[in-house]
Amino acid sequence: MTQLGIFQITFYCLVLLALSKPLGIFMARVFQGERTFLHPFLRPLERLAYRVGGIKENAEQHWTQYTASVLAFGLVCFLFTYLIQRLQGILPLNPQGFGAAQTTPDLSFNTAVSFMTNTNWQAYGGEVTLSYFAQMAALTVQNFVSAAAGIAVAIALMRGFTRVQTNSIGNFWVDTVRAVVYLLLPLALAGALFLGAQGVIQNFSPYQQVTTLEGAVQVIPGGPAASQIAIKQLGSNGGGFFNTNSTHPFENPTSASNFLETLYILLIPAGLLYTFGVMISDRRQGWALFTAVGLMFLIGVFICYGAEQSGNPTLSKLGITAQATDSQSGGNMEGKEVRNGIANSALWAVATTAASNGSVNSMHDSYTPLGGLVPLFNIQTGEVIFGG
Repeated sequence: MTQLGIFQITFYCLVLLALSKPLGIFMARVFQGERTFLHPFLRPLERLAYRVGGIKENAEQHWTQYTASVLAFGLVCFLFTYLIQRLQGILPLNPQGFGAAQTTPDLSFNTAVSFMTNTNWQAYGGEVTLSYFAQMAALTVQNFVSAAAGIAVAIALMRGFTRVQTNSIGNFWVDTVRAVVYLLLPLALAGALFLGAQGVIQNFSPYQQVTTLEGAVQVIPGGPAASQIAIKQLGSNGGGFFNTNSTHPFENPTSASNFLETLYILLIPAGLLYTFGVMISDRRQGWALFTAVGLMFLIGVFICYGAEQSGNPTLSKLGITAQATDSQSGGNMEGKEVRNGIANSALWAVATTAASNGSVNSMHDSYTPLGGLVPLFNIQTGEVIFGG
């Protein structure tokens, strides 16, 4: 391991720790119906959502009603996402002319189920399959609402710990609206603006054909990527705008964009741990949970980073040095982007699997056996470390 790599990981963890408490307090206030600094700006939008949806803000639900609402919402989201994919050929914002031939019934079903459940498993390449409208109206919308539904269920669980004699655990529709309006929208907007400033593309232009230095023709894709990347990281979604996810320079072009995208993976999961402490009126419990999962996370990061920085033992037998120098990062760089390096790749790999995010900035299959064991272990534990 290098000093720079250790510093990058340490800096990330300190920033995450510093943001967890204020965000956790903010989320507790939002879901307890208390006033926040965003209320003067976003309260009208919240009220509009209630009026349009016919939602009674002060009406609470029994746990069976809450569960039924979650399932009904999921069904509507599935149908909405499926139909947009199947009908993308007659919908606007489709400069490449993608149609039902690209989004076959089985693929559309797969994608709709995946995004509706916040799984975001992808069996397609976004830039050769989906129109801009489908990416925005179907997938980006699902990135918001599926994450909001998950947060709502987490908040309902916290209420179950705190309420002793009650028949209700809140209102799913109110919790979901508040999660979108006060939490996901502001953070996603800020993240999208930052990513756009870093060079993540955001346009509706047709794909460009260019001639390479070798004389070959290459197609350069476009699209509204920045607005989708921000929420796919923030909401533990992970499904990329492009086929290679955040290894693609149009999704993740700089060190700064890489840091923000990695931070967004764990920001809300870490904050929710403190929210739990606030809502049960014992913040020590929140810190206890944070310490437990944080320790597991750090152990995983440094095992993964250490294994990757040590390099490929097979290459070492051939006399190829894996030593880091001023001119090269050393270690196992197979499947990793030079602009990210080994430390940031290992950090992302552990974070994305700890939170069930699924986005990547390197190819985990190219990791060393020990380095790849950590993401695989995180996947097998099922969101125990931070979760998503």
